[in-house]
Amino acid sequence: MGFGSYDESEQQEQTTEADDSEAVNVHEHDHDGDVNVESDVDTDALVDRLGEMREE
Repeated sequence: MGFGSYDESEQQEQTTEADDSEAVNVHEHDHDGDVNVESDVDTDALVDRLGEMREE
């Protein structure tokens, strides 16, 4: 019992034409740089707050 006709001749020698002209270039916007964060809160206060958040 099948859900439709099955033609084995359609399954042979399948070729796919790949066109890379529209492919996504994942390195198009690579950036090398530094991240700096300025804050008035010291590290100890941030670590303490993190501990409080984990306890909640």
